[in-house]
Amino acid sequence: MGQNIWINYMVGAAAFLFGIGFTMLLLHRNLLKKIVGFNIMDTAVYLLLATQGYVSGRKAPIIVDGVTSMDAYINPVPGGLVLTGIVVSVSLSAILLALTVRLYQKYHTLDMDEIARQCKKEGD
Repeated sequence: MGQNIWINYMVGAAAFLFGIGFTMLLLHRNLLKKIVGFNIMDTAVYLLLATQGYVSGRKAPIIVDGVTSMDAYINPVPGGLVLTGIVVSVSLSAILLALTVRLYQKYHTLDMDEIARQCKKEGD
């Protein structure tokens, strides 16, 4: 039992990171902390994809020396998903940070409850 835990420690680390990010996303009122929590969740997903796509003893899928057997190479799809996800995540983080700056310029706070209160006051 104890040895099986160490085989999948990276999956446990990904789940732990995802839990930290999800908790930050749900419980904090500060917009910057929510963005950091979202990025931690993204990182956990990328870690999980990368660990599940790696097979010990196999090489990158580049044909060398005429070896064409699928058993000699790892699957390139998880790596491609991770790279695509990182690009999307960086873009989304930039947009979220830009919107946060605009909200701070208008309301002079990053607290979501205070921003909601001020928005409601403006609407009345």
